[in-house]
Amino acid sequence: MRPQVMLFDEVTSALDPEVVGEVLSVIRDIAHETSMTMLLVTHEMRFARSFADRVIYMEHGVVAEDSPPDVIFENPTNPSTRNFLRAVLDH
Repeated sequence: MRPQVMLFDEVTSALDPEVVGEVLSVIRDIAHETSMTMLLVTHEMRFARSFADRVIYMEHGVVAEDSPPDVIFENPTNPSTRNFLRAVLDH
């Protein structure tokens, strides 16, 4: 199989912390070895920031913000995005 697009839906959500890094490493390896488009639904914001070409923040099933990682992490325009990032990155 050689898919053009792969969806990762919270692949690390139920994993032990030590396994999360391994899974994210595999995803990064796949990205470097292929030209496949990847859609990654995650709460792993540090990984998303370092990995993504584009970050979309959704609230109640609606796109609240859609920007390159540096923009969304440094200067989010939506108050919900700012609150979410503050909550998850301050841990």
